[in-house]
Amino acid sequence: MTGHSFDDAVALQHTAPGRMRAKTSTDWANMVGPFGGLTAALMLRAVEEQPDRIGEPLSLTVNFAAPITDGDLDITATAVRTNRTNQHWLVELSQDGVVTTTATTVFGIRRDTWSETEASPWQVPAPEGIAPTGLHPTIAWARNFEMRFVEGAVPGADAEPSPSSVSTLWVRDVHGRGLDFASLTAVSDVFYPRVYLRRGAVSPAGTISLTTYFHADSGDLAAIGGDFVLARAHASRFSRGYFDQSAQLWSRAGELLVSTHQMVYFKT
Repeated sequence: MTGHSFDDAVALQHTAPGRMRAKTSTDWANMVGPFGGLTAALMLRAVEEQPDRIGEPLSLTVNFAAPITDGDLDITATAVRTNRTNQHWLVELSQDGVVTTTATTVFGIRRDTWSETEASPWQVPAPEGIAPTGLHPTIAWARNFEMRFVEGAVPGADAEPSPSSVSTLWVRDVHGRGLDFASLTAVSDVFYPRVYLRRGAVSPAGTISLTTYFHADSGDLAAIGGDFVLARAHASRFSRGYFDQSAQLWSRAGELLVSTHQMVYFKT
């Protein structure tokens, strides 16, 4: 135990080569099961702790196949191929012998090459000039983050449908914990479902598949420390019970850290 709820929530007990055990955390609970960003972070951490892992994460795709209940979690991590500069992993999370979550992740060795960022950060007020807001206090995992919405805050009880699905916010760990790849994975999933904003009302929704692309390296994350990052999410289409979501996270200095894409089930 480290004293920080995130580190405790992603702590792993290694039981055999490539096999680990973890436990759900009440501090990171969602309305049903654990916060998806925490589950994704746990899958990434499982690979980070493998002795034959090379490099740093480049991409992570997590598929949420079934609900996770409170209690013990069994995780396996298998390197399916290792090349000169990248390594491909398969990760499975199960409870009582039943797989609930699968993931594939690619780690790689980054080299100094020509670099350019075509995307641009958004021009928004600094977080110090925005009042703290956030999700409903009954959502346990959200209490771990300080959120300051620039636009697209959670709709209130009397909200009208919105023509836009965009939310933009500054976010950081509420206790000032510095970023690493696991916590960056978690913070990349802080957005509430886009269907809430478009319809102006809460309805059942849950992520089915989430892919995170890492553009930053460990040095970039160390330079940010516990500062705010700027996050924005939007959807492209809502259709037949599903919608997509695309998001980006930027440092205050204007460096693109991650981009994400996910498919979400919803019911109205």
